[in-house]
Amino acid sequence: MKKFIRWARTRFSRARTWLLVFLTHECALPVLKVFRRPAPFPYTLEALEALPKDTLGHALVQFIREKDLSLLVHYARHDLKHILLDYDTTDKGEVCLQSFMLGNGRVSFPVVATVVYGVCTMPEYWKAMRDAWRRGRRCRPIHGWDWFSLLEERVEVLQKKIYYTL
Repeated sequence: MKKFIRWARTRFSRARTWLLVFLTHECALPVLKVFRRPAPFPYTLEALEALPKDTLGHALVQFIREKDLSLLVHYARHDLKHILLDYDTTDKGEVCLQSFMLGNGRVSFPVVATVVYGVCTMPEYWKAMRDAWRRGRRCRPIHGWDWFSLLEERVEVLQKKIYYTL
């Protein structure tokens, strides 16, 4: 019976991950591109890599390479938040990142949908999600930042701006 439970949990976890990726990359992103009309990403990977090592832009290149990702111009802002807030790209990291953003005052369809999805399908992360939400409440609001203008800024300086409690 223990083997079956372990097998079922693994299968559920894989299906849950697949569904989260499918909903964000295949459903939400195409719709958001139509409604939001995001500004074009102003850098190439090579230009980002040429920035000083302690900058957010250079950290983005390292993040993309470490995670074996591609530079998705419509997801670059999201990846920058992963870097500055130190949330991984795992299921737990994604729902915690969005929980932080909700606590930080960002109420949008992707944020709310991801948090609701996490609450409904990831009970093992509820405490981490609550902690991330509380962390977001204590931090300076970042949802209005002009993310692309920050690429040449030092990561440490930006993190200090975020974590300065109000």
